Formats: sequence, C-alpha cells, structure tokens
Amino acid sequence: MSRVCELTGKKAMVGNNVSHAMNKTKRKFNVNLVKKRFYLPAEDKWITLKVSTSALKNINKKGIEAVIKEARAKGFLTK
Repeated sequence: MSRVCELTGKKAMVGNNVSHAMNKTKRKFNVNLVKKRFYLPAEDKWITLKVSTSALKNINKKGIEAVIKEARAKGFLTK
C-alpha cells in the first residue's frame, strides 16, 4: 500500500541531503503514518484508517465524525 494519509491526503515529499561540503543527494521525507481503529457511533461500526499523526491531533480536537465528514467532502475518504 502507498504511504498516504487517508484523511488528509498527505504523502512523501522529495528533498536533498546536504553534506558539509554542500554535496546534494536526493532523499525522501516520508509521512508519519499510523494504522488506527476508530468507532463511528452514528454508523455503529469500527473502521481502520491509515492516518498521519497530525490528522490524529485533528481527530482529538474536532472529533472523528467531523474529520471524516470533511475528508469525504474533499474526496480523500471514499469508504
């Protein structure tokens, strides 16, 4: 599976490793993803999502229902 957050759409970025001599080599900045189960009381079921840790902070702040509603409106979550 790809390393993309299912709620925010965040994915890996590309950048450079820069040595002391200013030599540059390509590298990848991966997203900090965790696989997490959430309970949706409105639908009375559990769902498993691969989300970034920043998305987890949004879930803790706004609640899972509001975050999933936003993600479906933006087209990131199709479940």
